[in-house]
Amino acid sequence: MHATDATGTPRNWDLYRTAVAHIQFQDRTVRVEPRPRGSAEGSFPESAGSGTVHVITAWNPRGRTASADDNARAQGLLVNEVRSRNLMWWSAEGGDACGTHREESVAVAGLTDAAARELGRRFGQDAVFAWTPDAWRVLACDSETVAVSGWAACESGRLSSLSSRGDAGRDRSDGSSERHLGGS
Repeated sequence: MHATDATGTPRNWDLYRTAVAHIQFQDRTVRVEPRPRGSAEGSFPESAGSGTVHVITAWNPRGRTASADDNARAQGLLVNEVRSRNLMWWSAEGGDACGTHREESVAVAGLTDAAARELGRRFGQDAVFAWTPDAWRVLACDSETVAVSGWAACESGRLSSLSSRGDAGRDRSDGSSERHLGGS
């Protein structure tokens, strides 16, 4: 069970509500951050259509800091799960706005909110993020709790930790290929 209060809100809910995501599209990294509700600045990825891009991690399950090996192993299982569903996805990182805390993630198109929550729950997560053309939402995995805000997306160049794992569309060292489809 995850650490939640009586309303089902995860213990670190305020941190999730202010978190940002960096998504590595084929030719650039886009930083998505919360803004006042009703605002949308920048471009939503065209390849996602008008659907939702969910940002999900397998790092630090149940809010406990895991070893680098355990995080890498869990993240590999998450990536394999996304691949097995033949979903469009991109490498990503989620973390605080200052960049002091980052967690390797995937940005996935083609999931419902319920499926994204279930996937987050399977990997021990308190919350997942949902980006649509009109909102940035934080979805609690163990309850129906949702925080809705606007968003801003800006190109931020390549993140070294993302690009070192393989550029979009290139074969990965394990012989598999990431299914990355064009940018925004």
